[in-house]
Amino acid sequence: MNWARIMAPLAGGAGDSEALAAAVAIASAFDAELAAVHAPADIADLMPWMGEGFMGGVQITAMDSLKEAAAEGKRSARAAVEACGYAKARLISLETPVWGGLSMEGRLSDLVVFTNDAARGRGPLAEAFQQMVADEQRPTLVARPGLTPDGVAVIAWDGGKEASRAARTALPLLEQASRVVILCAPSASSRSFDGRRLQAFMSDRGVNAELEILPESGDAAHILLGAARRLGAGLLVAGAFGHPRLQEYIFGGTTRTLLNNDGPSLFLSH
Repeated sequence: MNWARIMAPLAGGAGDSEALAAAVAIASAFDAELAAVHAPADIADLMPWMGEGFMGGVQITAMDSLKEAAAEGKRSARAAVEACGYAKARLISLETPVWGGLSMEGRLSDLVVFTNDAARGRGPLAEAFQQMVADEQRPTLVARPGLTPDGVAVIAWDGGKEASRAARTALPLLEQASRVVILCAPSASSRSFDGRRLQAFMSDRGVNAELEILPESGDAAHILLGAARRLGAGLLVAGAFGHPRLQEYIFGGTTRTLLNNDGPSLFLSH
């Protein structure tokens, strides 16, 4: 299997270089296009509080400020893309409606790459992260230090829909790994499942995965993170749990713990 297009949302700021470095590491492993998508603040977001049919001096100033910030962000994003040195990197700068454009770019990408800040609800791309994981349900990578496609990867599996979907969609990345370990913590799950089923699924698709049964009970996220650190994993594949509420995505406890604890890079699928 192969990925042809990796997407990295950019805010036009200091964090763009980190996101691009991670996206380059993944894209280069597949000789894929890197879509660097600059997502500025959307002028349309001002409309609800401007008032219908009214355009005062404060509102005009705010719109001008957003336009200037978007232009400066685009210049910064372009400089970061040029500096990343990847021949197949292409800058796409979105305009109103930014939300719709970001959705479309995500739908046409095999993987969306974010850094820790956005995944933890910080910075201008925090809402974009929630959008990609929750609304668009795109395979998403939270890139952290030490990410290499040919390193050790672990899969958190409990037989459920989310975990199984994550394992399936991560297959191209798992094929790149030097070692793949399926982690099952039956005492920390309410489900009854057999890890050998996923092991056979992986084997049929060319991934020689090991199986490790974790005997501990208690918080599944901490058990999985402990095993990942012990194995020296640079990547943890997991299902994302939670539910949408209005425009906010409320992550379930396990997903929230994985996001807020330092550990390997996370491949998430909801």
